[in-house]
Amino acid sequence: MDTIKLGKITAPQGIKGEVRVYSYTDELTRFSEIEAVLLDGQKRKIQNARYMKNMAVLKLEGVDDRNMAESLRNKELLLAKEDLWEQPEDTYFIDDLVGCDVVSEDGDSVGTLKNIISRPAQDLYEIERADGSTFLLPAVKEFIKNVDLDNKTIIIHLINGL
Repeated sequence: MDTIKLGKITAPQGIKGEVRVYSYTDELTRFSEIEAVLLDGQKRKIQNARYMKNMAVLKLEGVDDRNMAESLRNKELLLAKEDLWEQPEDTYFIDDLVGCDVVSEDGDSVGTLKNIISRPAQDLYEIERADGSTFLLPAVKEFIKNVDLDNKTIIIHLINGL
């Protein structure tokens, strides 16, 4: 089954089995739209979702006390791709982008997208060159010219210094 990573459980919240989740999604409130997640290969219903600062606080089915919630620390929550919500134009899932070939507008190979660092202003694409060195490129329209998921290729505009 194809899945995407939704977030990572960081800690228990309170004594009733709630967990704090660092979200990998574009909108923190996505957890309110999701009926169930995959955790350790098991489907678990989301019984309640609320939000504190930049974290989701979830009550998952079968997690009923702090000890159980603590045992889930650092585990990732997944979602089956067939259960995904509709993506707006020019919005992509991290798992679909990582590993794409990065090419300049001139057609020259630049490297491979190694990682995406989420920041409040914009995401940063960590691009690894053939020699193993890396550089960061803001994921804005000025630099990201085209994303072709079918061919796993990202065309970028290079500026002096990169």
